[in-house]
Amino acid sequence: MIPEPFRRPALPFSLRRRPIPWDRQRPTWREARPALIAKALKRAQARPSGNWYVVGASAALAGDRPLALDVAGREVVVWRGADGQPHAGPGVCPHLGAPLAESPVRCGTLVCHWHGLALDGTSFAGWEPLPAFDDGVLVWVRLDEVGGEEPLDAPAVPARPDVARGVTAVYEGTGLCEPEDVVANRLDPWHGAWFHPYSFVDLTVVGSPGRDGTHDDAEDEEGKEEGKEEDEDRFAVDVSFKVAGRLVVPVRAVFTAPGPRTVVMRITEGEGAGSVVETHATPLGPDELGRPRTAVIEAVVAASDRPGFALARKAAPVLAPVMRMAAARLWRDDLSYAERRWHLRSTGRFPGGQ
Repeated sequence: MIPEPFRRPALPFSLRRRPIPWDRQRPTWREARPALIAKALKRAQARPSGNWYVVGASAALAGDRPLALDVAGREVVVWRGADGQPHAGPGVCPHLGAPLAESPVRCGTLVCHWHGLALDGTSFAGWEPLPAFDDGVLVWVRLDEVGGEEPLDAPAVPARPDVARGVTAVYEGTGLCEPEDVVANRLDPWHGAWFHPYSFVDLTVVGSPGRDGTHDDAEDEEGKEEGKEEDEDRFAVDVSFKVAGRLVVPVRAVFTAPGPRTVVMRITEGEGAGSVVETHATPLGPDELGRPRTAVIEAVVAASDRPGFALARKAAPVLAPVMRMAAARLWRDDLSYAERRWHLRSTGRFPGGQ
């Protein structure tokens, strides 16, 4: 039987019956055990990525400019060839080092704006291509030198709703931290209603590793968790998204970490069941002070089987910027969480214990 909060009402939202003030909600610090979060992070870091890194949104591979990003200090450019497929490679022109990120794309060919050296995505003049993959929402590049893992032919793209029947938005931001700090933020669902009261209320973590029969502490110590599937290593959360005033959308969401730099939140019950939020953390080069920088590239794919959702799809050009704004507001706070975590780690002051 579906729990009462998840029985779908006639409208896509509910009226919060007994609002609880922010300072009177139940504290969650006892449940958000540092050791539990740290072990979940360690297991995520041990999962293979095949050396694939998310570099941006698929929609960015349009127009006459390449998509460019520094991945672990390596300049990378990606563009769409005449056949529609993505091409990728170093962002340094092999002739005299021009920044290919500033060069135009003409008929599927990247043309260096310094001297006209043209690249069609194949090896040429010392320039060697990198494997690239466009999954329809995000663009990935494989950097074996950076990842150091056994390469995979394609990235492990999380399962998503049919993009053609959903509404998609991609947020991109940058923080002074490392990818593990971003992943750790997402593996701490207990902070949601305390740190983001403008978006989340009535949050309860109803399942976590070691609390619902998955990955108990003894198993971790034995090192036996390596054979477990990441979808068994999950955090389940009952939470209501705020709409306005007392209007909320109650859902159950499940967080998993399918790779070392990826966390997926999937709505499993309630309005929008099947919708996903994919958070990818890509290491960048250091800043001018030598501090690490990480790009947060987050894809939201919203779906619903309500008949009226067809109107939402038609309004996607309007809804997508609103979705990005909502993600940006959350990440304004969550990047401060990740940056604070890195700062304390880098100075040997990060708290431990149970």
